[in-house]
Amino acid sequence: MSTLGRWLLALCLMGGLGAPALAADMPTFTLVFKTDGTFEPARLEVPAGRFKLVLVNESKEPVEFESLQLRKEKVLGPGVTSFVVLSISRPGEYPFFDDFHQDAKGVLVVLPKP
Repeated sequence: MSTLGRWLLALCLMGGLGAPALAADMPTFTLVFKTDGTFEPARLEVPAGRFKLVLVNESKEPVEFESLQLRKEKVLGPGVTSFVVLSISRPGEYPFFDDFHQDAKGVLVVLPKP
């Protein structure tokens, strides 16, 4: 293999060719913003560690997933689906809310690793 070939191979490997395999192994959970201003589920249990939280806005208004304890926020336009990746090692309850609809509240329950 030429020097250029080795360099390109190293660049591809560093650039994340292995990342899709890691993302596929990551636990994924879904949180839906409903049209009535609630979350589904309002209480979401997840294992401690790194996971992907898919956020689905079914409403016709913008919404914002926000958690002060987790220091995360994500704004979604009407009908938009997006995600956040969280890494939480401490079991416990982490409240979240929709900053645009203050009555919409939920809790992320982080369970100990088995």
